[in-house]
Amino acid sequence: PVNLIPKDERRGDRAAMRTGVFSYVLIGALAVAVLAVGALALTSKQISDHKAEVAQLQLEDQQTQAKAQSLTPFIDFRAAQEARSSTILSLAQSRFDWQRVLNEFARVIPSNVWFTKVAGTADPSVTVTNGPDLTTRDAVSGPALELEGCAASQDAVAGLIANLQEIDGVTRVGLEASERPDDIESGTAAPTSGDSNDGEVSDCRTRDFIAQFKIVVAFDAVPAPATATTAPSVPAGVSTTGGSELASSGTGG
Repeated sequence: PVNLIPKDERRGDRAAMRTGVFSYVLIGALAVAVLAVGALALTSKQISDHKAEVAQLQLEDQQTQAKAQSLTPFIDFRAAQEARSSTILSLAQSRFDWQRVLNEFARVIPSNVWFTKVAGTADPSVTVTNGPDLTTRDAVSGPALELEGCAASQDAVAGLIANLQEIDGVTRVGLEASERPDDIESGTAAPTSGDSNDGEVSDCRTRDFIAQFKIVVAFDAVPAPATATTAPSVPAGVSTTGGSELASSGTGG
């Protein structure tokens, strides 16, 4: 058989294509468009994933901050506890055992000796109101007792000094003065404790044989540490003067 239809007019699988180069250009453009859409979709998905990750991190950060804030009271309590422990340790180390010293001091006082002023300080810089004024106290860097009073005789003063040396921890006993009244007229009594205008004891020598003394009892072997006067981080309501100062006036022997 002979096909009389021209080749350019034929239909079917054997028909020649008449679109030319335009079809290839169109297909390429479509492929590029598909790739662009795919790339755009992938980029959008990555951006969405990153945004979700940022939101998750922000949420976790907020939760962590909230948890940290909830633990702040425990941190403050721990810091306060450490500060109090440090303060208590400092006060304990700087405290001088005045109770034991005064207990032993009361046991060694002779019956023929009496005191008008007694003061105990852990540091020479401590000032006691209306306390004894002894210049030899400055020579003792650690705790010391300052004593003012009278004795029935100079021998009684010497006996008192010997007894004071028996107190545990005493390293030396310094006698600043021990004097009897210089001028007492016959039949005239010496000034009594009521002769002072300001109410303080001025002179306890009521007889010519009575000696008035000033004594410093030093405890050099047990000096208080530097924190005795500068305790760090003292919480409100805690006093640091309890172990540094002890004073009394008019203590009888």
